[in-house]
Amino acid sequence: MIIDLLILAVGIVFVLAAAELFTNGIETLGHRLQVSKNFTGSVLAAVGTALPETLIPIIAIIFFAGNKGHDIGVGAILGAPFMLSTLAFPLIGLTVIVGYLLKKRSISLHAETTGLRRDLTFFLFAYSIALFVVPFESHFVRILTAVFLLVLYVVYVFQTLKGESEDMEATEHLFFAPKNPHPPMWVIVFQVVFSLVIMIAGAHLFVHGIEKISLAFGLDPLIFSLLIAPIATELPEKINSITWVWRGKDTLATGNVAGAMVFQSTIPVSFGIVFTDWNITGLALISGIFAIFSAFLVLTVSYINRKYFAYGFSSGIVFFIAYLYLVLNGVN
Repeated sequence: MIIDLLILAVGIVFVLAAAELFTNGIETLGHRLQVSKNFTGSVLAAVGTALPETLIPIIAIIFFAGNKGHDIGVGAILGAPFMLSTLAFPLIGLTVIVGYLLKKRSISLHAETTGLRRDLTFFLFAYSIALFVVPFESHFVRILTAVFLLVLYVVYVFQTLKGESEDMEATEHLFFAPKNPHPPMWVIVFQVVFSLVIMIAGAHLFVHGIEKISLAFGLDPLIFSLLIAPIATELPEKINSITWVWRGKDTLATGNVAGAMVFQSTIPVSFGIVFTDWNITGLALISGIFAIFSAFLVLTVSYINRKYFAYGFSSGIVFFIAYLYLVLNGVN
């Protein structure tokens, strides 16, 4: 047990260090490519940090035969949007509140609402189709739906690219080239890729440690993949967003999480729809419903005064606590 705890701790350190490298590199990359804050946060950062939780279900479904592999895969696919909307969003709100109480920043969350609303609208539309329409259709229709979701993500990327948003400002320095105010592109890309490799390695170490501990307590594989593994694999989005919020870069923080939610509700979901039975019931369905409720709440709050933003984001934690209660009380 002690070794497992050490592995878990090392994984966290890896993720924290990689997140610092990644946020620095992705900001520099966004500035160099002359793309907006929304595109940098919602697409570049979101896709990059979504790699760990995207690889896990694919590996589980392809390489682990039988229901157990499919359970882990489906659980991981559904767990990612659930954790993003009920844990990552609340962490953004709570970071703002803590920063305000410590007089480090204002209570207003200065995220660009146009991009945030676009992200959440795409997510709610795509995820609702996956949860409530696909399970009742034939396999042929499910394939068409999977293709539709993939096309939907491409449309989302183009909409984000051409949408109105502030330009990325230059970062103070790139960690891999601290004395060069204009580092070459290959150095920027190398830092981003290197940070992602360390981030994925750290997330997997964390999952390994949690898995050993959870098995010792006899947790079900589906519950593990739905509730525990996504906490680790979503660490990059959580840590990156907390880092950006603490520095007052709210658009990048919210875009990182909301953009990852759009990615997770289209790309991995399409894979799950085609290659598994996609029979979403019980706790799996509840996790999806809670994710939709939490995201809809944030979307609603985005139309209210910015002073209430942080509290609206934080309120999603209620759904996480409620889900945890259902799991601990053995609800199927």
